[in-house]
Amino acid sequence: MTYPDWMAGTWELSSTLVDLAAPLAPDIVTPGFESNQAMVDQPVTCVVRFVDAPTFLGGFFPRVLSQGDIVADRAFNGLNLAQAYLGTSAIKAVKVDPNNPNRQITLLAQGQQIESTVTARTTESPQEDRFITAERFQQVFRGTAVPYLNEVETTTDYWNLGDHIEADQVTAVYLSPQDADFLSALGQPVALYRYRLSLVPHPADLR
Repeated sequence: MTYPDWMAGTWELSSTLVDLAAPLAPDIVTPGFESNQAMVDQPVTCVVRFVDAPTFLGGFFPRVLSQGDIVADRAFNGLNLAQAYLGTSAIKAVKVDPNNPNRQITLLAQGQQIESTVTARTTESPQEDRFITAERFQQVFRGTAVPYLNEVETTTDYWNLGDHIEADQVTAVYLSPQDADFLSALGQPVALYRYRLSLVPHPADLR
């Protein structure tokens, strides 16, 4: 996925969960939903960056990325976000598959890992100062007797406000076809999270 030029650089990200819902509760509730209620209105901060893409050939990219294309530094951003939410000591590393940039693996300190693979994405630029992204990816949690799978769709609406960027983000969690409750969910999300994002230029990257 490529981003507009105004997102290039290093940013201090503040992500605040402002609302959450479990549409199929109490029959179906995803792991972690209850504990996430304590995160409402509690900003989580970290550093993220969007960089000039290296030329890449292969994987799932439909074309060769050219100089000047702006992309998210997935390994850097993924590590900082994971450590901000789970704690520095809980995360060993975040790696992006060099043969498939849509596949990312988060290694946890307890020997577990989370594998995320983007399966679909789309973008829209309805205005010069507005950029909307949507990604759907499959998550696999490994390290337990039975791996846990789900599917997640995240839609983010970014606004360029000149000196900083703000965004509304909605994450919908769906059961995977392998889940015993998949048919009961009838294709509906089993968890919804809404976040408010703010990106301020990092002191080392003021432009």
